[in-house]
Amino acid sequence: MNIIMKYGKTGLSLDLPADLDVTLIQKKAMPVLKDPEGAIKAVFANPVNYKTLREEAKGCRSCCILICDITRPVPNGLILPLLIKELMEAGMAPDSIVVLVATGLHRPNEGDELRELVGSDWVLGTVTVANHFARRNDDHEYVGTTSSGIEARLNRRFIRADLRIVVGLVEPHFMAGYSGGRKIVAPGIAHEKTIRALHCARVLENCRAANCIIEGNPLHAAQMEIVHMVGRCLAVNTVIDEDRRISFVNFGEIEKSHLEAVSFVRPYAEIGLKTRFKTVITSSAGYPLDKTYYQTVKGMVGALDILEPGGDLIIVSACSEGIGSPDYAEAQMCLTNEGPGRFLSGIIEKKYAAIDEWQTEMQVKAMKRVNIFLYTEGLTKDQKALTGVSVIKSPLAAVTESVKVQGDYRVAVIPEGPYVIPLFVPGF
Repeated sequence: MNIIMKYGKTGLSLDLPADLDVTLIQKKAMPVLKDPEGAIKAVFANPVNYKTLREEAKGCRSCCILICDITRPVPNGLILPLLIKELMEAGMAPDSIVVLVATGLHRPNEGDELRELVGSDWVLGTVTVANHFARRNDDHEYVGTTSSGIEARLNRRFIRADLRIVVGLVEPHFMAGYSGGRKIVAPGIAHEKTIRALHCARVLENCRAANCIIEGNPLHAAQMEIVHMVGRCLAVNTVIDEDRRISFVNFGEIEKSHLEAVSFVRPYAEIGLKTRFKTVITSSAGYPLDKTYYQTVKGMVGALDILEPGGDLIIVSACSEGIGSPDYAEAQMCLTNEGPGRFLSGIIEKKYAAIDEWQTEMQVKAMKRVNIFLYTEGLTKDQKALTGVSVIKSPLAAVTESVKVQGDYRVAVIPEGPYVIPLFVPGF
């Protein structure tokens, strides 16, 4: 069986032997909008639980639009021109509109990368487009403290805008349940200390801070509290299929519109299975998500529910930009020096996580359950050592060896990685 795994920009062909019992885990066929431009215009006039965009924009003197950073393939090139033109037709001047890249603590997106992210030279030439910098104290304002004690400081450009809009992609997220909506605000434009509090182990070690879980998720709850502190926020939510075509779009009040998008994508992204496997091969969803090893951890965690304890997880990820940030490399060094147990015990009581150590913490969840094997062409020898997992030369050879060692020729394959979440459902 030949399967194309999501890997970099080109994909990775995997020819599995005929004697394997292969379960291919993919989203069910999703509807594709025949006229996405028309659909986007229509949702501006038919919002979820709010006024139309044009009605809301009338009389506003400023607007801040948040977009995700380069790690998420949001169809900004289609959405942003239509959104901004609608605002201008409502009477807003171009110089009153700012598009802010919600980088969180990720690096800024600049030059050709920013052009790729925004997807429209017209937008770049018409309105201000800027990056969020979480470490710049003067860029932020205090908006309140959550019930769990997290002090929320957010980018003042967004807080002070008369009209606040987020544009995002709704897909499974291994901490927040689903991405998009409130997540673009916090951590997207939060101060680094707020981000570190949101991602501390006391939050993330809660079993509800996981893929596909919204209700009872402490991270989601804190994010929603922060959004409510800001006041009126609107959202454009999109869902895309595995070929990055738009399947769904809506617009409206940030909480209800996001939950509507989650309800749409859930039957496609969550795949129930009645059995677990001792060998699973997955990906980090290809470009742009698999540009770093940091993001690769999402693919590891996404497959865990269908893996037998002690099973083998084989993951392919291009890692074209290497390991990730220097902060993340430092956290990985602690992991490789101390081991998973000592690493976790060292962070469990922190009020503020060290920057990016949360991703290492999530890797520990995978390491405690299964054996991890990584195929990549983007890491140096030193970076491979920092992964803390077994780096392999051939995913096919790793599969062949795994089924022999495990004594089980059943193999699950997840080509799209963390965008599809298989769930073990006994008796399904």
